[in-house]
Amino acid sequence: MAGEVVLLDFWPSMFAMRVRIALAEKGIRYESKEEDLSNKSPLLLEMNPINKQIPVLIHKGKPVCESLIIVQYIDEVWNDKSPLLPSDPYQKRSSQVWADFVDKKVSGAAKKVWSTKGEEQEAGKKEFLEALKTMEGELGDKPYFGGETFGYVDLSFITFYSWFHAYEVLGNFNIEAECPKIITWAKRCMQKEAVANTLPDQKKVYEFVVQLRKMFVSE
Repeated sequence: MAGEVVLLDFWPSMFAMRVRIALAEKGIRYESKEEDLSNKSPLLLEMNPINKQIPVLIHKGKPVCESLIIVQYIDEVWNDKSPLLPSDPYQKRSSQVWADFVDKKVSGAAKKVWSTKGEEQEAGKKEFLEALKTMEGELGDKPYFGGETFGYVDLSFITFYSWFHAYEVLGNFNIEAECPKIITWAKRCMQKEAVANTLPDQKKVYEFVVQLRKMFVSE
C-alpha cells in the first residue's frame, strides 16, 4: 500500500498536516516525501504544474492537489473507516463552507499576524481574532464542529493550532484570553492520536516562523 500512496509534504505546513491527519484517521500507510520549497523537486513540478505547491497526494501515480480536495478524496476512496464528511448532503455542504471560511478568513488573517508589522499587523490581529470568534460561534457548546465526533471542519482548522504560539509571540496577544472555547476545543482534538502525532511542537514552529518572517519584514 505504501508504494501506491505518496505525499509531497512540508513539515510546518498546516495544509499538509490536514492530509497527514486524514491518512492517519483512515489508517492508510503512505510514503512521505519532504519538499524543499526553495528548491522544488522535479516530482512536485510534474505533479502540480499549475500551482507548484504542496501538499500533493499521489495515488497510484495520479496526483490530487489542494489540501481540502485531497481530504475529500481520501474520505471518498477509503470510505470504510472513520468518515470525515457527513453523509447528509446539507451537513456536508455546511462543513465545506466552514472549511472554506478557515482557508479564506482564518488563514489570510493569520498570515498578516506573522508577516507584517505596525498598523497592518494590528489590523491582521483584529481580523484574526474576529475570525476565531466566528468559529467559536459555530462551535457553540458542541465537543466538535460536526457534533459529537471529530470531522472535516475540525481537521481543517486544528492544524493552525501548531502555529498559535508563533501568532501570540509575534503579535503580542493571548488567544485563550480572547477565545477560550477555541483553546478548549483544540486541547480536546489533541487528545486524538492522529492529531497529536501529526502536529509539530509549537516552539519548533515558532523558530521556523521567526526565520520565515525575515523574508517579509525588516525589523
